Amino acid sequence: MLALVGILGGWVPSERGAPPTSAVTDHVIVISIDGLRPDAIEHFGAKRLQRLMREGAWSLEAQTIYPSKTLPSHTSMLTGVPPEKHGVTWNSDETDEHGVVDVTTVFEAAKRAGLSTAAFFSKSKFHHLQKPGTLDHTQAPDGWAHLLATQTVEDVVRYLKFKRPNLLFVHIAEPDYAGHSVGWMSGIYGWAVRRADAAVGEVLAAADRAYGRGNYTVVVTADHGGHGRDHGSADPQDMTIPWIAWGKGVRPGQLSAGIRTMDTAATALWLLGVPIPDGWTGKPVAAAFDAAARLAADSAAAAGEPSRAASSARGGW
Repeated sequence: MLALVGILGGWVPSERGAPPTSAVTDHVIVISIDGLRPDAIEHFGAKRLQRLMREGAWSLEAQTIYPSKTLPSHTSMLTGVPPEKHGVTWNSDETDEHGVVDVTTVFEAAKRAGLSTAAFFSKSKFHHLQKPGTLDHTQAPDGWAHLLATQTVEDVVRYLKFKRPNLLFVHIAEPDYAGHSVGWMSGIYGWAVRRADAAVGEVLAAADRAYGRGNYTVVVTADHGGHGRDHGSADPQDMTIPWIAWGKGVRPGQLSAGIRTMDTAATALWLLGVPIPDGWTGKPVAAAFDAAARLAADSAAAAGEPSRAASSARGGW
């Protein structure tokens, strides 16, 4: 059974203020592929991710946090701060004991700015990030259930037929499931990487229909890598993650080292013209975007309001 949480609960229209008068983009999609090692993209022929890299900005040397576990890592990804600040060091659904995170999430900051938000999680442990009043729509499985992309992405596609959130987060978990079951970089792991890759294509095809081709920006990343049948250590195979930006405002090319998972939340807000919360460690990955986008985003930050920069459309999926 899915847990649905929102301002009023369930599939409800969002109450939203006036749309930004101008922003680098009005729509940001963050896709996290759980357990995706950067070297798996080429090794297993993830053709959609390879296309995003050809047409977008990318790094295969981005770093997650320690411990490189799913819930602590995603909490840093979506709050812009390390575990020392958000305090989430466990890796299971412990909402009965700990409740939701008490630091500002990227969804919370976007909602404060009057934007609409949605998140689709494939694991129950993400209940910790489903803060009441911060998400117009959110879902995660209950108990010990884990969802496959066939359900999570199908739900995303259905949602985008009726809603056009300014900030959308999608969690795809197949590589992590396969890594724990059989091993990272195994044949089954390769199948899971290709399945996740296809799921990314499905999300972007739905986004083309919902927002219009070229009218949104995407960040695809991961929470951690893995080796053997586990992760969580400081081993580079666990700590190194891909980071890809594609779409409106993006300047294609390889990015230099130094990107951290906390930068994902900051980049999403920066693109949407939303002030980055005080105390965040994460910084926008400005080098991934063209001069017009950087000028627009920085001007919005200085003025305290959004600004818009145009970008060329991409082909279909």
